[in-house]
Amino acid sequence: MHEHLLIGLAAIIALGIGAQWLAWRLRLPAILLLLISGVIVGPVVGLVNPDELFGDLLFPLVSVSVAIILFEGGLNLRLRELHGGGRVVFQLATIGVLVTWILTSAAAWLLLDIAVPMAVLLGAVLVVSGPTVILPLLRQVRPSGQVGSIVKWEGIINDPLGAILAVIVFELILAGSSESGTSHAIWAMVSALLSGSALGLTGAAIIILLLRRYLMPDFLQNPVSLMVVVICYAAADTIQSESGLLAVTIMGLVLANQRFVSVKHITEFKEDLRVILISSLFIILAARLPLDDGRVGSIAGWIFVVTLILLVRPAAVLFATASCSLKRTERLFLAWMAPRGIVAAAVASVFAIRLEELNFAGSEQLVPVTFQVIIGTVAVYGLTALPVARRLKVAKPNPQGVLFVGAHSLARAMAEKLSEERFKIVLIDTNRANVTAARNLGLEAHLGNVLSENLQYEMQLDGIGKLLALTPNDEVNSLATLHFVDLFGRIHVYQLPPEEMAAKDSRPEHLRGRYLFDLAANIANISQRFRAGDVVKKHSITEEFGLDSLRTRYGQDALPLFIIGETGDLRVCVAADHPTVKPGDAVISLVTPPADPA
Repeated sequence: MHEHLLIGLAAIIALGIGAQWLAWRLRLPAILLLLISGVIVGPVVGLVNPDELFGDLLFPLVSVSVAIILFEGGLNLRLRELHGGGRVVFQLATIGVLVTWILTSAAAWLLLDIAVPMAVLLGAVLVVSGPTVILPLLRQVRPSGQVGSIVKWEGIINDPLGAILAVIVFELILAGSSESGTSHAIWAMVSALLSGSALGLTGAAIIILLLRRYLMPDFLQNPVSLMVVVICYAAADTIQSESGLLAVTIMGLVLANQRFVSVKHITEFKEDLRVILISSLFIILAARLPLDDGRVGSIAGWIFVVTLILLVRPAAVLFATASCSLKRTERLFLAWMAPRGIVAAAVASVFAIRLEELNFAGSEQLVPVTFQVIIGTVAVYGLTALPVARRLKVAKPNPQGVLFVGAHSLARAMAEKLSEERFKIVLIDTNRANVTAARNLGLEAHLGNVLSENLQYEMQLDGIGKLLALTPNDEVNSLATLHFVDLFGRIHVYQLPPEEMAAKDSRPEHLRGRYLFDLAANIANISQRFRAGDVVKKHSITEEFGLDSLRTRYGQDALPLFIIGETGDLRVCVAADHPTVKPGDAVISLVTPPADPA
């Protein structure tokens, strides 16, 4: 028995992380592979039985995990992201939720042949979406403009609101239609809002106080913040069921937008934890799916899923954004983005158990239908979100543009050459003369500090996928790459090698970006070459002309900077690799022009 439980736990973690990695390699939605893996190891093979593995601890563990995920989601909600989209988010979280609830409840009653109380409860449960499904899809699609922020805010905010709505309906079902039952449900809503808000603000205040007054060592900051999250969630949930989700969301939102202390290290820790929790939770909950139940995969259930996708979501977006100044393509994308995830599964499972214990008719349908909706919406939106976004021109999933940190003469020459090749280029510098010179060349340039916390929200970085730190200050270059590593990924942040570095690099990789061009290509060397007359030049690669031909023509000092693939992809040359090219590519290099014959 002990060995079987150990194998089950190992399988959950291994399959979860393995599915995430495979999804990254295949560029598929990770959630889809997680659901498939959970179904295979659960009801199909029987390797994982979550109820046997965790017993009575299953749903408390799921609830705490969901709370941590929502807290991390709240940490990603920056008020500055919204710009003019705050009204849209508010109306989606109010009018949109109400329309979704009404239409989903009606569809469940008409199509699934379940009692009105259960249909209304199911409608409340299926209002939620959440960061477990929204954030991975947004990372894959990378919507442009404000629509990505709107989708993220809606998904994270709707989770606690939907859970509280489900609690109110649940209380009404238990109390019946009596006047006392209605007042009890109203009190449950007020209690959830008050306790969730108060404890969320309190938890955020505690973390800020501990960090600002240095009341704990660095190595305990993440564990203590996690402790506060769990305590506040448990306290709020004890006062009123499901209000803990609101508490942790508010806590994360407050911490993300306060100016007293930096919470970047907490955010990074929670991001890593979120991946592990999401991977494990989807495997666990999918493994509980009763495939032998005739209600799972029924035709009526799939018609219900199609109704949610093609009718309910578009109607909710239409009513919620009718008076908003959104583009037509943005409305269409919002109408095609409503996957359900962990919170819907967890809430439905908890309520189903309670109602089944009380022998409420139709309660046994909650979990199968909810999972059918999760599988259907994740599959449809996960597989189509990217092509739909491309079709609507609201996303650039593989941005090739470059953010130049530094707008000196050499940086302007590189940027101008890339701009001629139709790559989006943005430069930032603290030197007004450099910025003015870049703008005079027709380049987009900003005056400011690249390390500013607000920079990502003040600058329009749609289409930008790489950062090149080219300033004369090695420390600023390193800090700039670290500042943007979360946005672009470590593989796409680059900096010039430091001047004091010899042939061998001695700086740890996690404290810097990838070194550009060549280890000898520090700012002093390449700037001196540029001032001496070297130029940034493009050459097409053919069968007859390759990199060897380039060095033959211009000498061994010819320095490849960028390679433009035949398909238009931009590759940055780095010191650790020898660039490779093939016919059809183009190379942009720093070369010394041949001397004119006397």
